[in-house]
Amino acid sequence: MKRTALIVGTVVVLVAAVIWADRATRKKVREAAARPNAVDISAKAPDVVFKDLSGKSISLAQYQGRVVLVNFWATWCDPCQVEIPWLIEMQEKYGPRGFTVIGVAMDDEGKSVVEPFVQKERFTVNNKPEQSINYPIVLGNDEIAEKFGGLLGYPTSVLISPEGHEVKRFDGLINYDELVAAIQSLLR
Repeated sequence: MKRTALIVGTVVVLVAAVIWADRATRKKVREAAARPNAVDISAKAPDVVFKDLSGKSISLAQYQGRVVLVNFWATWCDPCQVEIPWLIEMQEKYGPRGFTVIGVAMDDEGKSVVEPFVQKERFTVNNKPEQSINYPIVLGNDEIAEKFGGLLGYPTSVLISPEGHEVKRFDGLINYDELVAAIQSLLR
């Protein structure tokens, strides 16, 4: 009888420990998952400084007054490559009206794989082949991703208002029509 009580007690303690560990390690993921595509104009965009492919510092704050889409992607990510022609098109169409895409490359190898990809790859945009990426590409890391609430995967995009507030988040492939409508509503 004592042995059965000891086994049951041990199992209860182990289950409790697993539940606690799961909650502790998944907190940030749950927080990020709780906000997909949510509109919360009270959330201020993080104060973050990126490094571009030439090593120059680019601050998110320098885009104050513009609508900014921060797009976390990787060169090996197939859905990311589906989005790139859409982002090129949006940058071309809405850039003159105050819109900017910032592509945050999250490849572990960094510049050594991102720079050749950006220089070499061409995309078909609106039936026009051979379009290169026309928006700033910067290098990202886990610390930068955490400032945006963490990432569930790639691509992840965060739309920021001209006032510097996060207004929309896309975890996974963006919804083209929804993003265009949101951009248009923010442009003055």
